[in-house]
Amino acid sequence: MASILATMRIFPQTRALLEPLGSVAHPAGDEPWSPTELRGHLAEAEAVMAFMTDRVDAAWLETAPRLKVLACALKGADNIDLAACRARGVAVSLVPDLLTAPTAELAVALLLGLARQLRPADAAVRAGFLGWRPQFYGLGLQGARVAILGLGRLGAAIAARLAPFGCILHGMDPAGGLPDVPALPLAAAMADADAVVVALPLTPATRGLVDAAALALLPPGALLVNIGRGSTVDEAAVLAALRSGRLGGYAADVFGMEDWALADRPAGIASELLAHPATLFTPHIGSATLAARRAIEAAAAANIADGLAGLPLRDAVA
Repeated sequence: MASILATMRIFPQTRALLEPLGSVAHPAGDEPWSPTELRGHLAEAEAVMAFMTDRVDAAWLETAPRLKVLACALKGADNIDLAACRARGVAVSLVPDLLTAPTAELAVALLLGLARQLRPADAAVRAGFLGWRPQFYGLGLQGARVAILGLGRLGAAIAARLAPFGCILHGMDPAGGLPDVPALPLAAAMADADAVVVALPLTPATRGLVDAAALALLPPGALLVNIGRGSTVDEAAVLAALRSGRLGGYAADVFGMEDWALADRPAGIASELLAHPATLFTPHIGSATLAARRAIEAAAAANIADGLAGLPLRDAVA
């Protein structure tokens, strides 16, 4: 029987799918194992279900000499060294579609929360509500010009959810636009936006794409939402733009500190950014619905079953 490892806690239903294949180990709580504990488990692992907290590189693979299958419960592979996996003969798979719909829903939620100033409005009620006052006038989505940076599966799903609000949509993507979402150069997309939603993967070309120069192109008071990858946005530039008033608000579900593959990633989120009143943050919960997470783990478990049986992995990337 195979030794199977999940690097984060999994659902009992997922464990039930894996147990007929071999022994299954995973952390008991919400935190990952310590590096020492992980190395101990990896020494015998033949299949691993990996999560966002993992950084799989050559050194990591050295501690897993028996590994055959790396089934990632992830949409993207920017924290996985695919070349190193190929060199060691480790098959790698992703789950590209199951995260799209819930993440698009959160993008709309963050945009609405930022546009309608839900965070300060909620605080005002809790501080003592005396009745209606002429305050917290925000941005309505009807007729708002929204730029979506990244028009792949996620960008398309966001566009489909924003269109019924009456938004005027455009975007930016080297691959081109969508039937109802024209693609513009970055400068034009930023300059004609009341709000910008970043739905980009992290690549050398997209790292820091939304920087001080890009933010300077926005109309004063425009809003920015990031649900792609943290390091596609320059968080220091965002803070400066918030302070200057160029940026009217910033919402994010992803942060540069999470981009494990970058050696110079920040150690945390700047306290000044966290404290800014025109921000709205969530802890990387884009796909955090019960149905989506169960389906994601089930798909990764199916890839482990196929890989251990010597079959091709669905959505293989290495």
